[in-house]
Amino acid sequence: MREGCRARGEGRMECSWKTVLLLVCASLGVQYTAIRTLRDSLSGPCQGAYRCQTRHHRDSRWRALCDDSWMPIDSPRKHILLFATTRSGSSFTGQLLNQHPETFYVFEPLYHVQQAFTNSSSRLRRTLDRRALLGAYRDLLLNLYTCDLHFMENYIRPEPQDHVTGSFFRRSSSHALCSPPVCLEGGDGAASDLPDETWCPKKCGALNLTLASMSCLSKGHVAIKTVRVPEVGDLRTLTEDPRLDLKIIHLVRDPRAILASRMMAFSDQFRAWKIWNATGRQPRYVDLSQITSTCKDMAASAETGLQRPAWLRGRYMLVRYEDLAFNPKDRTSEIYRFVGLEMEDRVQMWIAKNTNSNVSSPSEWNYRYSTTRDSRATAESWRLRLGFDIVRTVQNLCNDTLALLGYKQVHSAAELRNLSHSLVEHRTFQPVT
Repeated sequence: MREGCRARGEGRMECSWKTVLLLVCASLGVQYTAIRTLRDSLSGPCQGAYRCQTRHHRDSRWRALCDDSWMPIDSPRKHILLFATTRSGSSFTGQLLNQHPETFYVFEPLYHVQQAFTNSSSRLRRTLDRRALLGAYRDLLLNLYTCDLHFMENYIRPEPQDHVTGSFFRRSSSHALCSPPVCLEGGDGAASDLPDETWCPKKCGALNLTLASMSCLSKGHVAIKTVRVPEVGDLRTLTEDPRLDLKIIHLVRDPRAILASRMMAFSDQFRAWKIWNATGRQPRYVDLSQITSTCKDMAASAETGLQRPAWLRGRYMLVRYEDLAFNPKDRTSEIYRFVGLEMEDRVQMWIAKNTNSNVSSPSEWNYRYSTTRDSRATAESWRLRLGFDIVRTVQNLCNDTLALLGYKQVHSAAELRNLSHSLVEHRTFQPVT
């Protein structure tokens, strides 16, 4: 069997992927048919070569992959896409999916595509259009849904070495990427009770994309959250791809709340808005497109979904963040029912813990993607932070979007501040069937 390897110096050998898998798994008595199944399911790990190494502390991770519990599952995999816009509550909503023990969750992988395009040469950027970027987005989503995480190596910078990277965006938002076999330090649900993002990279080290791909294959479902696809129509080719059973959860939020949240989270980009809010005078250089483009894309996607086209039937569900915040358990149950998953106890426990929290310690959740909060109180707290002049401007710019999604307008500063009257109309948005 070792004839598939050759010396590489320093006591190391380079082997074909087939030889490595056979050497590792034969010692555990795993049938070759299981290895063949794994090989056929993983395109990424089967490309190129891996190095045979002497025993060291990482061996147990490879041995664990040969246990039956890490073999690819035979049941149909569910492919879930949380489709949203920045600061719409998508981090919180994504965690509702991440809590399911059989879900392989990835937080905003399209970040790497955008960064690669943005950091390319100016000449190349001029030749790239929206279609090219969206095509790259769709290609990456398809490969992630089929558990080929090696495809991300085309975009991660610095480029991974031997399929290992320390630059995977928000890795710690995923239980699967911080748990065995990807990380030996993370026991079942170990990362769920941590107050910040620092635990996973410190304890787990760099991410091995081969182990991540195999972990993905062992899970029943794959869920991905993204805020970088502009409109739901851009996903049509994925909904029609016979290899996928795609379920799209379209998360929307009051545009006035989105703006308020962006002003807090991205101070530099929204400096003009902050000056306007503090002084009551609109700067000449304020970029209104920072909210008008959001309203346009959100309304276009909602209109597409509500028209119930054939390619979205059984695949699209509109969810208002406010409804989820006001009634998290019932709304989460509806989401789980739509995607076809059982709402596990772990999910309900996470909801109870993370929607009624008044975080007082300054060391807890001190970064912009916090998911621990009193969800009901925060849903309309923007009304205490935005000045009426800005609110009135946004209402004029996004009038159609507010009406379509059921958000009431205010006509005075007093009405804006009166939190006893909700600005969220009672609406029922049924999944597209």
